[in-house]
Amino acid sequence: MAESDKVAAVVGCADLLAALFFLLSFLGYCKALKETNKEGTHSTFWVLLSILLGAVAMLCKEQGITVLGLNAVFDILVIGKLNVLEMVRKVLRKDKSLENTGVLRTEGLLFRMSLLALGGTGVLYVRWKIMGTGPPAFTEVDNPASFASSMLVRAVNYNYYYSLNAWLLLCPWWLCFDWSMGCIPLIKSAGDWRAVALAALWFCLIGLIRQALCSEDSHKRRILTLGLGFLIIPFLPASNLFFRVGFVVAERVLYLPSAGYCVLLTFGFGVLSKHTKKKKLIAAFVLGILFINTLRCVIRSGAWRSEEQLFRSALSVCPLNAKVHYNVGKNLADKGNQTAAIRYYREAVRLNPKYVHAMNNLGNILKERNELQEAEELLSLAVQIQPDFAAAWMNLGIVQNSLKRFQAAEQSYRTAIKHRRKYPDCYYNLGRLYADLNRHVDALNAWRNATVLKPEHSLAWNNMIILLDNTGNLAQAEAVGREALALIPNDHSLMFSLANVLGKSQKYKESEALFLKAIKAQPNTASYHGNLAVLYHRWGHLDLAKKHYEISLRLDPMASGTKENYGLLRRKLEQMQKKNV
Repeated sequence: MAESDKVAAVVGCADLLAALFFLLSFLGYCKALKETNKEGTHSTFWVLLSILLGAVAMLCKEQGITVLGLNAVFDILVIGKLNVLEMVRKVLRKDKSLENTGVLRTEGLLFRMSLLALGGTGVLYVRWKIMGTGPPAFTEVDNPASFASSMLVRAVNYNYYYSLNAWLLLCPWWLCFDWSMGCIPLIKSAGDWRAVALAALWFCLIGLIRQALCSEDSHKRRILTLGLGFLIIPFLPASNLFFRVGFVVAERVLYLPSAGYCVLLTFGFGVLSKHTKKKKLIAAFVLGILFINTLRCVIRSGAWRSEEQLFRSALSVCPLNAKVHYNVGKNLADKGNQTAAIRYYREAVRLNPKYVHAMNNLGNILKERNELQEAEELLSLAVQIQPDFAAAWMNLGIVQNSLKRFQAAEQSYRTAIKHRRKYPDCYYNLGRLYADLNRHVDALNAWRNATVLKPEHSLAWNNMIILLDNTGNLAQAEAVGREALALIPNDHSLMFSLANVLGKSQKYKESEALFLKAIKAQPNTASYHGNLAVLYHRWGHLDLAKKHYEISLRLDPMASGTKENYGLLRRKLEQMQKKNV
């Protein structure tokens, strides 16, 4: 697989660290074996250190614990020189003398196996206690094969997944950030041509395993056992054999097995070079593979430069993956390209009709484009599929509010808050609903809840100030405004709202200072200049009022209120000039 996937993503550092400590643990165990062979006694220190390093590898990534299994297999099959074929023959002949099979040939083997078993059990127990005693919950879209009703279908598809992983090691061209949501359709019939991949995989594996276990050549057995051990054992946690995993294919789990693949590939080329006269051709072939994989790594690194490139690179690999289309659509929506985003969201929903997050995002865009009926249908369907989807309930409430269905909107907001107690944005929207219904006390309480949950919620603070201002509660509006600015001192919209309140309270100097600070932050906002002009108009600074009226009208020539106030000011100035004449 492309190493860039591990290096380019920060989350890949966990895989790198797990691989580092995995290898250190294995090397530590090899050191224990060397000490044993050299001194005739087992080296307890190195075995314990190997277990400790295996535990650290597991803390980085769960599959790190499999190094203890690799150590045991390597010790029994390679160092202990267990000849499986000979043992099977003796068992079949009912020969009870198994001493020549090599099981106990290495001194201290049982002691080392006991240490590994106890250490592994202890590490797994600690991990189990820390992470919780219940298995993680996955859905059908995460791993469709594991939810198949037929055991045969599950077994066939698991094996097909293994063959895909093997192919990614051999030819890492199909790389995708996510392989779920229908990316790989299930094999459900014997006529599916993909079943050939299963046969090819097991033909190769059985041949390699037979050579590793039964070959008379000790060097060959050592290399093949080591390569197969690194290839198979770290992959076992991802195999669905012991528990259900939350993915179909995950390139990250191939990082450690790739070490075994490299060992086997190197050994294979070595054998070929000994049995053929065309060594230069083999060398050229190896160099070609290295060049192609280096080029692939460079190309893949380029795909990680931005979210858009990464998501689009997956479209050609997994066109049936709804999550890929969803992520492309979300990226486009974040950039303001709503038309293209709608197309990808629709495709995501078509591929997975129960994809509630795609429905929610599509409904949001349609809501902004005032296509309220379709937005309501999508969001209603989303909450039917997932009744505890708080964000969809809130967005449904916003749409229903826009459709003047106030009772339904209130119920939707309340349902959202029931499923997510700490939901400041929902309280904010509920407050807007109450304000539309002139339920001012309820609106203020809802916005206050929003600011308690999220003190930097500028919109909720602003709406409280404006509502109190509009209802004549200037003292309370001023208190709320000062409280808000103490929490969010650089928010120009809060400065503007509080300046309006202070102006009405005839605190002209303080109001002017806030208006000027707001204008400094947003110099091209017409309403800021217009309201400052009104303040100067009331205050009697007519020349300054005239200046800011003109700036406001230059920024927004269609502002009728500003036009009217400016007309009043001009008539007043003309009357003053006539009196002076």
